Amino acid sequence: MDSAKTHGAVLACTDGAVLSVNQALEAIRELGIEGVQQSDPLVITSASLLNKLPVESSSFDSAILFWLSSDCPGDQLIQEILRVLKVGGIILIRKSSQSIVGSFDKIISDLQSKLLLAGFSEAQILQSIGIKAKKPSWKVGSAFALKKVIKSSPKIQIDVDSDLIDEDSLLTEEDLKKPQLPPGDCEIGSTRKACKNCTCGRAEEEDKVLKLGLTTEQINNPQSACGSCGLGDAFRCSTCPYKGLPAFKLGEKVALSGNFLAADI
Repeated sequence: MDSAKTHGAVLACTDGAVLSVNQALEAIRELGIEGVQQSDPLVITSASLLNKLPVESSSFDSAILFWLSSDCPGDQLIQEILRVLKVGGIILIRKSSQSIVGSFDKIISDLQSKLLLAGFSEAQILQSIGIKAKKPSWKVGSAFALKKVIKSSPKIQIDVDSDLIDEDSLLTEEDLKKPQLPPGDCEIGSTRKACKNCTCGRAEEEDKVLKLGLTTEQINNPQSACGSCGLGDAFRCSTCPYKGLPAFKLGEKVALSGNFLAADI
């Protein structure tokens, strides 16, 4: 056993009833272990029937599984091989010469997923041989602190003198001129009465209002107690002050046409 430890302790398993030593030595040579002839592998047959391998944890540098069945090795067996391997140990699941043609190739992708889920790393498919993986230095469920990379936001420099525009520079000479009010005094005062020489049409509107017998307030802000005054003469009562006027909206100025109250002949 001392010689085996010198050249790496090797575990050889199979789901079959028999495993020849030559098969185990050939697989050891494929793993690149030196001193193959001096290696003394521990052989376990019918491994798929065992709930637990009869060896100590972390006691082997390499484990070789010769699989004859057409199904994938069970999760329990793969976990047991992971247990007995040392940190950095290699598992090789090898296609035996007695394997059914094409059976191993059919399950190879599923077997790769099983190894990774069991806790192995660096799973590698070996063409025409099998698949190998490595027991990592960390344990399943280990936690590591991740360094969060803080990305600073880009700094944007703004040249105030060149990027900002003076609003006054957008004004033209016409914009700066004081607006001229129309001549006359029609808009002066709170009553807004027409001036003597009115030319804006206010005097004519006031004459119409006087002829109707209504006040300026009734024309500019018409209201209705019954709610029908603005609908037109068809809806107005005989005493309605707005009788004869066109329809209007309550609260809005009554619009009088230019020829309103003008003689038809």
